[in-house]
Amino acid sequence: MKILAMSVLVLASVHGAASADDFSPVPESTWLRGDVPTGPLKKIPEGSWSTSAELGAITTSGNTAGTSITGKIDAQQELEDWSNRYTFAGYFKEDDVTQGDGRRERERAAERYAVSARSALKLVKEGSKLFVYGSHVDDKFGAYTRFTTLAVGHSSQWYKSDSKAIDVEIGPGYFNGQRALGDGEKGVTIHGAAALRWQLSDSAQFAQTVSMEHSASNVHSMAETSLSTKINDTMQMKAAFSARSDSNVPVDKKNTDTQTSVTLVYSF
Repeated sequence: MKILAMSVLVLASVHGAASADDFSPVPESTWLRGDVPTGPLKKIPEGSWSTSAELGAITTSGNTAGTSITGKIDAQQELEDWSNRYTFAGYFKEDDVTQGDGRRERERAAERYAVSARSALKLVKEGSKLFVYGSHVDDKFGAYTRFTTLAVGHSSQWYKSDSKAIDVEIGPGYFNGQRALGDGEKGVTIHGAAALRWQLSDSAQFAQTVSMEHSASNVHSMAETSLSTKINDTMQMKAAFSARSDSNVPVDKKNTDTQTSVTLVYSF
């Protein structure tokens, strides 16, 4: 996952190096710690909201029994001078486990909640913004059980065409976290992110995002690859693979967690 973090820095290093004046206008994508925008590359009218709700669930029975649920609510607001985005995501998993005495009990195997908010002031150059961003993650089974970030910085649309958009953002921040062993950690961090959206057809969109929080003691990075297909005017099906990584974890934890999901997305 260090490669993912490096890719963010590479994109950030060419931040603003390409001019978007020769391409047709599409909206700037906004993302928080890897959040992937859904829907076609179209403008959100000023003074309005664009909201989507995403849900996926798997239940198994028989020799292997368990339940897993993942979901997200994503609300974007477009004003004359500001672009705002608010997200809430959750994931949990329960498994039936056979105890030593033969009893089967249901145990929680994963539980993670994340909330984030981002407000960006539009600058004179199209696609250029100053942003303030905050997020909080509660992960009961992760290397960090709690991770809060506040960052400010500059974002821009590095490339755009009728079917593709690449966005980057970078800026300083501050984080406060708690490791799985209970010890706290806080300090200055560098927040960076990049997102690619590609409208493959009228009904299909590909998206790739990477984000990272780089501090002196840890590099927290995340990537998500997704393909969304349109079912009707308000419903989409989305297949995604995501990976979260921490460079410094307790000895009993792995550096990377991955998740593969198929969800329904309802936009309104």
